[in-house]
Amino acid sequence: MKKLVYDIINKLNLPKIEFADVRLTSQDNEFIYFENGGFKSISKNFDDISLGIRVLINGTWGFAGTNKFDKTSIEKAMKRAIKNAETGSIFRRDKIKLSPHKAITGSYFFKPEKDPFLMKDDEKINYLGKIAKKLTTNDKIVHSYVYSEFFRQYKIYANTENTFVDSLVYDTKPVFNVLSSDGNHVYSRTFPGHMAGRRAGFEALEKMDFETNSEIVIKEAIDLLKAPIVEHEKADIIIGGGHLALQLHESVGHATEADRIFGKEISYAGKTFIKPDMLGNFKYGSDIVNIYSDSSDKNGMGFHIVDDEGIEGKKVNIIKNGVLVDQQTSREIAPLLGLEPSSNMIAVTGDNFPLVRMTNFCLAPGKGSLKDLISETENGYLVDNTKTWSIDDNRNNFQFTTEIGWKIKNGEIVGIVKEPTYYGITKDFWNACDRICGEEEWQYHGTFQCGKGEPGQALHLSHGVAPARFRNIAMNAKA
Repeated sequence: MKKLVYDIINKLNLPKIEFADVRLTSQDNEFIYFENGGFKSISKNFDDISLGIRVLINGTWGFAGTNKFDKTSIEKAMKRAIKNAETGSIFRRDKIKLSPHKAITGSYFFKPEKDPFLMKDDEKINYLGKIAKKLTTNDKIVHSYVYSEFFRQYKIYANTENTFVDSLVYDTKPVFNVLSSDGNHVYSRTFPGHMAGRRAGFEALEKMDFETNSEIVIKEAIDLLKAPIVEHEKADIIIGGGHLALQLHESVGHATEADRIFGKEISYAGKTFIKPDMLGNFKYGSDIVNIYSDSSDKNGMGFHIVDDEGIEGKKVNIIKNGVLVDQQTSREIAPLLGLEPSSNMIAVTGDNFPLVRMTNFCLAPGKGSLKDLISETENGYLVDNTKTWSIDDNRNNFQFTTEIGWKIKNGEIVGIVKEPTYYGITKDFWNACDRICGEEEWQYHGTFQCGKGEPGQALHLSHGVAPARFRNIAMNAKA
């Protein structure tokens, strides 16, 4: 496959082509699912191979993808990409001009502790089956499921600047859920939550300790049946990492994808409240809020040697001491804002066009443990595990509900509350952050389903966060 990509990129070294790149991906997926204690399905999709060819001619992109690898199909794809660029250039007013970038070569191969694709099916099924059975041991649990998704992708990227890299990565997403009922109400609890994806193999399941946590989650689901609702109109809230990762994703991550500033994603919940003149002066959050994109960290699912236009993986500060200082950009978008490309141009598969996407998008840790933070909170709530959420297409006005909350009084947890909901405006919310836990609480949480683009692309990415406290947050629609 390397020779194939090498031959294609050499053929694209034509005088009329200002820049070209080629991506080839081959990926495997496996999904194992149990429901109500019983084995339901195992599905596998191996050797899903695709190729993408992108060219820049007369300041205009042309792209073509294919999943056929015979000589004729590849030649057709090359010609189609060139034709698309030439035709598009007739209508494009502002021509794209890319600054040259250094050539980068190298390989990266992630080695899982336990490769799920080399394990016997029985071993994986038996492991999940034990958890599935355990979720059915209480009469008040009326429905349950447990599943794990395993993913492996090999990618080759090359461009006409002599960059040539390949990589192999593994991602795993294990989840279980229980639904409790007393005949009048139902409540759900999920573990580890909405952001369950990890850069790992089968060891991700073992490290999450499903067996111990299943007992905790079952008890919480049953306790929610009699738990009170939040009575405060406004309160101090501590947001646990599992849910804070989603809050970061929705209200900062998508908002700072710079293609949105220029209307390139506007038809798919794709706007942002950010304007170019906000860079360097807009107070996005309080002084302790530091948020960055780091595609150079191998521990997250957003790691890469180069992004899908040849920019090396790097750490870029997006918000520094509360001030918006940079954006997630591409080689095309960055110069329009006076910025350097941030290595955030990604395509999910070879035959997808790359878009500005999050990689490892993180809230930097502060100091202290979650226990310390709770003890320093006089009255409020600890909330975690996403249930529902809504945010406007400007990434500005939002509402989030978590599955469970814990009431804090005089620095101690005194009980649980059901489905706490909070509301906010992005700027006001992040400026209300007055404490972030330290490195001992900081960890990656990840999604397999970050949606963007038309046709849609579901991307794997990670968010590094530690629990954080936000003061005087609306917990009631009347507030």
